[in-house]
Amino acid sequence: MNPQPDNPVPRRSRESGVRIRAARPSDAEAINRMANLPGYRAGTLRLPYQSVEETREHLEKRELGAMALVATVDEQIVGNAGMRSYFGRRNHTSHLGMGVHDDFVGRGIGTALLGALVDAADNWLAIKRMELTVYVDNQSAIGLYKKFGFETEGTLRAFALRNGEYVDAFTMARIRL
Repeated sequence: MNPQPDNPVPRRSRESGVRIRAARPSDAEAINRMANLPGYRAGTLRLPYQSVEETREHLEKRELGAMALVATVDEQIVGNAGMRSYFGRRNHTSHLGMGVHDDFVGRGIGTALLGALVDAADNWLAIKRMELTVYVDNQSAIGLYKKFGFETEGTLRAFALRNGEYVDAFTMARIRL
C-alpha cells in the first residue's frame, strides 16, 4: 500500500457553524439520543436501546490513548467520533469509529469529524496507520474514508448481525509512513 503524502486532508464542512470539540460526560444524553436513531445505529455495532448510563460510563472511563469528539451545530450534538491508539509494537496504529445524526447526513459533519481525527493522528500523535471497519453497503461512509486516503484492505464476511441478517464489512486503513 502506498503512503498518501500528497493527499491533502479535506477539512471544510458544508454545514455552516459546525464545531468540533472533545466529548464530555455531560454529553451522554444527547449522544445516546442520536446514537439510538435507526440510521446512526445501522452503521455501527451498537445494540438497540443502549441506556444513557452506558453511554455516560463509556465517556467517563475512556482508555488511555483514546480520543472522543462531538460535532455540534447551534449547540446541538450532530455527530461523534472516537479514536483509540494501540500500544507496544502497534503504537503507530489507531482504530476509529464515527456516526452522524440521521437528520445531518450528507452535510459535511463526517468530513469535519474525520478531518479532526486525521489532524490529531498526523500532527499530534504520530499515528502512521489508521484503521476502521465499515459495512459494505454504507457507500457514503466508504466515499468519505476514500476522500481521506483510506484504502480497502479486505472484506470481513458475515461481520455482524443487523436487523436479522448477517452483513459484510470492509476493513480499511490509511497509512502515512
